[in-house]
Order: sequence, then structure tokens, then C-alpha cells
Amino acid sequence: MSAVSLTPESSAPDRWWRHRAVQRFLRHRLALIGLAMILVLGAACIFGPMLLPFDDLFIDLRARFAPPLTGAHWFGTDPLGRDLAARLFMAGRISLLVGFMAMLTSTVIGSVVGVIAGYRGGLVGMVLMRFVDAILSFPSLFLLLALAAFIKPSPAMITIIIAVTSWTEIARIVEAEVRSLRDRDFVLAARMLGLSRRSIMVHELLPNVAGPIIVAATLTVARAILLEAYVSFLGYGIQPPVPSWGNMLNGAQQYLANAPWLAIVPGVAITMAVTAFNFIGDGLRDALDVRSELD
Repeated sequence: MSAVSLTPESSAPDRWWRHRAVQRFLRHRLALIGLAMILVLGAACIFGPMLLPFDDLFIDLRARFAPPLTGAHWFGTDPLGRDLAARLFMAGRISLLVGFMAMLTSTVIGSVVGVIAGYRGGLVGMVLMRFVDAILSFPSLFLLLALAAFIKPSPAMITIIIAVTSWTEIARIVEAEVRSLRDRDFVLAARMLGLSRRSIMVHELLPNVAGPIIVAATLTVARAILLEAYVSFLGYGIQPPVPSWGNMLNGAQQYLANAPWLAIVPGVAITMAVTAFNFIGDGLRDALDVRSELD
């Protein structure tokens, strides 16, 4: 059994609460704007390269530094004559994939550590949370750069490195929520029924902290995209010719005066993605907050 019983008598209130959460999310204008931005950006990155006459590695030296809206080059070209739109969309696939996979990995790690620390408490909880505090004491960007300097950069490795430096905040959130629930009646009833600790943590506690986890995961995507851009911009992340929004900015910095669109195009994409996920996170936070029922 859980805080929300699965019996037929309580399924109607449960459905009503979910319906109210969806309604609150749909009333959040910024969240809807963010969702639309992500859908447009994601569709452009998935289908855009198929609609362009150039791929991201095609070099046309005669079209070097072509400004935006020059012929078939929607966003112009780079110093090698490569189509900037094709590189932007392919880079978006990499950057968004890194963001989502880093979010999934860090959410799993943070949730597992948080629920164990929150439910077990005592020495186990203290050791786990002091480990979390030790990692949080290091600036995440410096820790990320230190790890990237010793590991051969690739999309998969950058994803792992970002996840390793991003799970601690989720762990703290989950630990605090679980600690507040572990002495509730539904947990005590589960113990009396003889459920194992693992079963209580997985089937009773985790579903009841899903709301904060979802909100934190959404915001983690935005943070992961920014971290990938930081590391790649500094030259320690994804390496050319594989494009990412971060290394596109790195390659554009010496041409800011003569070809500013080289930095503006990926910069706008990063801003759109990060802003959109932050808007969605704010909307989910308000929608899943039971206290909003009192407003």
C-alpha cells in the first residue's frame, strides 16, 4: 500500500488529482511556451538535416563566410564553407542527446542515493549525505573540467562526466522528501505487512517523491546542456568535426568582428533550449505542488 491507495475507491481521487495537475500545467503560459520551443527545436534537429541540400561536413570553399540567407544557406556558412544550418541541427542532436542522457543517468543515481539515505538514516544516511556534501563542495564546472582533462572526450564520456557531477542535487532533494515520509502511516503499515526495505523504498517511497524528481530532472537537462557547452567551448568537450553547440561557439570566437552569425546562431539555440527547459520546470513545479490546491 502507498500514500495513495490503489484500491478502486481511491482511484477516482487519484485521477482527479492528476487531471488537476495537467490543468495547472496548461494554465502556465511560460511552461507552454517552453514546451513549444522544445518541440520546435527538437523537430528542427531531427528533421532539419533531411531537408537541407548540404550535410554538416560538406565543404564549399567558394562559399566561405557567406552571411545568413545567402542562397540555400539559411544561417550562412563557416570559415570552411560548411552550411551553418546543417551543423547547427546536427550539433543540436548531440547537445540535446547529451542533456537528456546526462539527466537520466544523474536522476537514477541521485534518486537511489537519496532514497537509501533518507529511509535508512543513521550511519548509512550520514555517510551517504556527507559524501554528497563533499562533492557539492567542489565547483561543478571545475570538477567537470578536471575529469574531462583526463578522459578522452566523446559524446558518451561527456554525458557520463556531466552525470557524475550533477546527481548530488537530486540526491539532496530526494533524501529530504523521503526523510519526511519514512514515518508516515503508509510506510509503517508496509513494515507491519512484512515488506522488505527494498520493496518499501521502490514501491512505496519513490512513487510519492516522483513530483520533485520530475521537476529536478527537467531542470537538470538545462544544466547539462549548459555544462556541455561550457566544456566544449573551452576545448575539453566534444571535439570537431563532430559538431556541438559548445564547440561551434569555440570555433566562432576569433571571427566575432567579421562573421558574428557564427556565434549568434549556436548561442541563440543554447539560450532557447535552456530557457525552455527552465520554463517547463517552473510549470511542472507549480502543477505538481499540492499546496497550489489551496490557492
